Amino acid sequence: MLAAFKQAFTTPDLRRKLLFSLFIMALFRLGSVIPSPGVSMRNVRQCIGQSQDAGLVSLINIFSGGALLQLSIFALGIMPYITASIIIQLLRVVIPRFETLHKEGQAGQAKLTQYTRYLTIGLGLLQSSTIVATAANGQLFRGCTVPVVPDHSILTMTMMVVTMTAGTGLIMWLGELITEHGMGNGMSLLIFTSIVARFPQNMWSIMGGNGGFGKFAVVLALVLAATLAVVFVEQATRRIPVQYAKRMVGSRLMGGSSTYIPIKINMSGVIPVIFASSILALPQLVSQFGNQRAGWVQWIGRNLGPTDTFYISVYAVLILFFTFFYTAITFDTKEVADNMKKYNGFIPGIRAGEPTERYLSYVVNRITTAGSIYLVVLALLPTIAVAAMGLGSTMPFGGTTILIMVGVGLQTVKEINSQLQQRHYEGFLS
Repeated sequence: MLAAFKQAFTTPDLRRKLLFSLFIMALFRLGSVIPSPGVSMRNVRQCIGQSQDAGLVSLINIFSGGALLQLSIFALGIMPYITASIIIQLLRVVIPRFETLHKEGQAGQAKLTQYTRYLTIGLGLLQSSTIVATAANGQLFRGCTVPVVPDHSILTMTMMVVTMTAGTGLIMWLGELITEHGMGNGMSLLIFTSIVARFPQNMWSIMGGNGGFGKFAVVLALVLAATLAVVFVEQATRRIPVQYAKRMVGSRLMGGSSTYIPIKINMSGVIPVIFASSILALPQLVSQFGNQRAGWVQWIGRNLGPTDTFYISVYAVLILFFTFFYTAITFDTKEVADNMKKYNGFIPGIRAGEPTERYLSYVVNRITTAGSIYLVVLALLPTIAVAAMGLGSTMPFGGTTILIMVGVGLQTVKEINSQLQQRHYEGFLS
């Protein structure tokens, strides 16, 4: 990996792309520490030391690189865009127009991207309003005695909402700039930047908290083991062979080639974990605004904690469900079988058409079962470690962050290698 980066920096075109990506990532981190107007940073630092974030707030704070709890201009991070992208993909199932656009190629994808941008701004406006109202009411930092937003006037609150929403739009633009002019997928790299920026601090908090060196070593070993597992599983694919029959095109004989369909063990990525975490965090977020003596609020506090048995059980079931659901949306076996039949392709030993669709569904379901179990173990491993070692809330990251860091890193290295192969290749006589 280091050799690939070294060779990339010696190639002028790739060096320019890498430096541009690093510059945008630095701007993103700079915006994550600039406070929104009306926020008292002195009180924010005091409240961060007094309170413990959890639930949905913790999830957004991880993906924003700690910008949420600092109420910065990039407080929402990339989460509105991720949510909008997922919603647009899911709407393809219920809105035929979206499915038609998806099949129209580049023009249709451009239209879906435009819808995603609009929805991102709408979600950013909604989430920023919720965060500002929560911070003004003192619910963002529970137990904090000083106000993080001293001025509760309409003008100040409106300015904070507009600033955070504009920050969301700017982050979306920065991510698209990396995708277009830089190296790798811009949105993934921005998430990677947010997580990596706080990872050393999060690891050190275990040593400086109630963990000690022994528990720190155990957590470090778990992180390394999870990293190895992610690299192994994310690189693993099931190759289904495909043979294309020869056919006459005009006066020429075409086709007759052999290829394969690569099916990854984890085709859904980190999406099921994000979905499951968000759904289970919503009741905790709603309960913060309710009467703390009410029965339903107390039930949520007793059963929906990160280390509660009920929470872990529901969390695992939701991950399993969303893994199968999202895989079925992103890999349409009927569409793949129809495309193979259209171009005279077939799987050896399997007839084209409906038998191919049934065979692909059988293979995908078996692989997805292994992938869903892998996601459950990866997502629950940090939670179980917290409960077993008594670390409390000093474990501010989980399997989701490891999956994102390793996955984005592998994908970026693959793209760098592919770019290097295009520019440095051996001739027939060398």
